[in-house]
Amino acid sequence: MNALPWVALYALLIMAWGWAWQRRHRNIGIVDVLWAKGVAASALILALLGDGAALPRVALAVLGGLWGGRLALHLWSRVRREAEDGRYRYLRDHWQSHQGKIFGFFIAQALLIVLFSLPFVAVASNDSPAAAGWVAAAAAVWLLSVGGEALADHQLAGFRADPANKGRTCRTGLWRYSRHPNYFFEWLHWFTYVLLAVGSPLGWLAWTGPVLMYLFLRYLSGIPFTEKQALRSRGEDYRDYQRSTPMFFPWFPRSSKEHLP
Repeated sequence: MNALPWVALYALLIMAWGWAWQRRHRNIGIVDVLWAKGVAASALILALLGDGAALPRVALAVLGGLWGGRLALHLWSRVRREAEDGRYRYLRDHWQSHQGKIFGFFIAQALLIVLFSLPFVAVASNDSPAAAGWVAAAAAVWLLSVGGEALADHQLAGFRADPANKGRTCRTGLWRYSRHPNYFFEWLHWFTYVLLAVGSPLGWLAWTGPVLMYLFLRYLSGIPFTEKQALRSRGEDYRDYQRSTPMFFPWFPRSSKEHLP
């Protein structure tokens, strides 16, 4: 826990920088890049300063750092090439470009970096001598989840790159089985740290990762905002997709005439 102030300081600094960047470029989307980068950095900071055994701490640094680094680079590739995401354009219009409100939004994201670093605290304090087996299991979950998220991102990017698909909904690859496969695999990824924290005196903290990520994705900042924007931009095509394709957990699609709960 003693390293959390360093995580908080880093998060506040990068988000303050991000707010200044969006003032120049009028693109709030940089906040997602910095969130991923900040959480990855928190894994490295806590692994370095933790007092647990070396193996889980090294695994935390490698797996947490690579996950966040990949996600940050993927998001940055979109932010630097594309116009401001519709979700953030809506927020900017709703707030009438009020920089005080936008700054508050960035600082709130800094606090979320600290919140999502709590599972890393549990891993960094794990001094269990039986950690090797759990590290192997964690690495398997990490490979499945990060690989699935990267594949979903790649499939969507390829679909969006084709001008013929403008205004249409991606229904290919993993997107045939879930409306948000990238979110599903992002959520699954957080079980990596539950496994790395087995035997830790603070092991219960690791469960905050998958629990909070599910709540945020399903009910707060993920799916609700994304689907509202999709309905605004794609209308009936996306409504048909909603009727036929599961929202979060991947499963076989139904006929759009059937009702999906």
